[in-house]
Amino acid sequence: MTERTVDVLVPVAVDAPYTYRIPEGLALLPGAIVAAPLGNRRVIGCVWPAGRARVPAGARLKAVSAPLDVPPFPAEFVRFIDWVADYTLAPRGMVLRMALRFDERGEAARVGVRIAGGVPKRKTAARERVLALMADGLVRAKADAAREAGVTPTVISGLVDEGALEIVELPPEPVARPPDPDYAQPELTEAQASAASTLREAAAAGGFSVHLLDGVTGSGKTEVYFEAVAEAIRRGRQALILLPEIALTTAFLDRFAERFGVRPAEWHSQVSPRKRARTWEAVAKGEVAVVAGARSALFLPFQRLGLIVVDEEHDPAYKQEDGVHYHARDMAVVRGSLAGLPVVLSSATPSIETEVNARRGRYQRLELPERFSGSAVPPLEAIDLRTEGPPRGRWIAPRLEAAVRETLARGEQALLFLNRRGYAPLTLCRTCGHRMRCPNCEAWLVEHRYRQQLSCHHCGFTMPPPAACPKCETKDSFVACGPGVERLEEEARKLFPEARTQVLSSDLSGGVERLQAELAAITRGEVDIVIGTQLVAKGHHFPSLALVGVVDADLGLGYGDPRAAERTFQLLHQVVGRAGREAAAGRGLLQTHQPEHPVMQALIAGDRNAFYSREIAEREEAGLPPFFRLASLIVSAKDGPAAEGHARRLAATAPRNEEVRILGPAEAPLALVRGRRRWRLLAKSPRNFDLSGYLRAWLAAGPKVTGSLQVTVDVDPQSFL
Repeated sequence: MTERTVDVLVPVAVDAPYTYRIPEGLALLPGAIVAAPLGNRRVIGCVWPAGRARVPAGARLKAVSAPLDVPPFPAEFVRFIDWVADYTLAPRGMVLRMALRFDERGEAARVGVRIAGGVPKRKTAARERVLALMADGLVRAKADAAREAGVTPTVISGLVDEGALEIVELPPEPVARPPDPDYAQPELTEAQASAASTLREAAAAGGFSVHLLDGVTGSGKTEVYFEAVAEAIRRGRQALILLPEIALTTAFLDRFAERFGVRPAEWHSQVSPRKRARTWEAVAKGEVAVVAGARSALFLPFQRLGLIVVDEEHDPAYKQEDGVHYHARDMAVVRGSLAGLPVVLSSATPSIETEVNARRGRYQRLELPERFSGSAVPPLEAIDLRTEGPPRGRWIAPRLEAAVRETLARGEQALLFLNRRGYAPLTLCRTCGHRMRCPNCEAWLVEHRYRQQLSCHHCGFTMPPPAACPKCETKDSFVACGPGVERLEEEARKLFPEARTQVLSSDLSGGVERLQAELAAITRGEVDIVIGTQLVAKGHHFPSLALVGVVDADLGLGYGDPRAAERTFQLLHQVVGRAGREAAAGRGLLQTHQPEHPVMQALIAGDRNAFYSREIAEREEAGLPPFFRLASLIVSAKDGPAAEGHARRLAATAPRNEEVRILGPAEAPLALVRGRRRWRLLAKSPRNFDLSGYLRAWLAAGPKVTGSLQVTVDVDPQSFL
């Protein structure tokens, strides 16, 4: 009798599935989630379409288990995992790992208590209160019963032990309650209603499409795409809303609840592992209608996915920079194409890639040209630091200082924006000039005065500020060079001693909970001056904010990054867009040494189209994305000569092809990170060329990776450090 076999992909760093024996009487179809032996352990894997596994002749195959109690992956989701692995060159098993969050242990049983009829051996006032409460026969969690009766949990336990109360198993708490698509109908402007109608039609019809929801800051884009979500729910389909930042999630969840009556399921790193496992299972079983989450939510196994929304689609946070290198915006479009469903990309400052697709008709643009409140988009003015800069040792120019004073006098809020964390980016010995550097990276240590630490923002190394210079041993010789947001707050407190200030930065202690509390305080008007990094540009709504002052508008332009102009324009446009959203008339001031730079000119003139047209033309002329494709290969090792030697040997083995140009190898701009020396190669090809296939063949024919060597491939890189 011929042995029946099945291919199973397991979530480890392998690119092909393993073949297992199917036990007698068991039927397995592609997509089924099974347990399988791997070495001396048991792993959860997915039955994969036949054809990829390689089985040696005469091999003794191990048996796979019966399918686990979760629905199989849909065929389109299996194809999506395959597509991502083929495109990014990541091992197929590592892509599967992102999609498998199943927890076999299940959730610990929830238990409650109810009246049982037994008579306790002794009666106390506390016990009498509990029995009076429980006389209604309702089941309550033990903690709830104790709280309502005003007793300790031990009183409840004693009554259970004596038979007066009994333990009852409770059904599991739902991950998210069903949203009501008709809970609260919004009042939309004419432009919003037109865009919402188009998105509702797309969600109702199904089929693949991509719409760019292109609206100015404060135009109500969220309310518009909520109408597409509502239509998907009405049709019995699931919806996925991707968000770029965890900090944005709480405000978003509240807005969702106002529209649909309940919050959606959440998916991000702050959700506990057990809650994520429950959410994964509920999504797989179709019990969750809407998920709002970070980029990794794209790899949830939806059974009836009918809509994907990518909010703030231009945001760099959608790029995964370690493990599997993918861009969630691009992969969302791919998943929509494979599953045949509509995708909505929302932004006030679309990425160049999305803008080009909209201009060429691949995506349908839906415009919201005015703010929902009717207020005007804040005008921008430049402060030329070459002629009207601040006094030495200060960072706020006199004109910006005067504008802040006027704003505070009117009882309105001001925002001082500086995209630099910490107190100062460089700590320097004034005696010998020694600079404090990270021992693991080619980077300066950043002073964080609030935490009394010097920190590396690349590897996480920290140390207390030294009492003496490690080079010349002079005591108290260090001086902070340049400003971070902590130093900016110090100056703001001196200039405006009566004002209530608040720093918003992702690396302050207290985590997400503290950050959410601070955002709520700002929204309530309990802060006068907000000092923040790029975190403040992430879609927040501050009703009383009237002035935005950008302290160093040039900061993002000097790194040799092909996307520097685009990112600077998007960031500054978004942060200034926080002002003047409600009653207050908004205003923005940019402190810059380059007021003639095209980015500054476009921002001041409010001419977004001119900026995009110029940037697109320059990208096309230079042969840069999205008109050409790039792939980055980073060769790293603990030993510098080993990394350089491997990079040069790898370059020498590149297959000859007239359509591909290999640049490098050269030392990466950040040549040392986490104790590893780094060399970089770039591969450049036309848009329609199979660059991923070329890279796969190149790496297969190239020198073997041994010892501490690593080769990291990033197709469509966003970072050039």
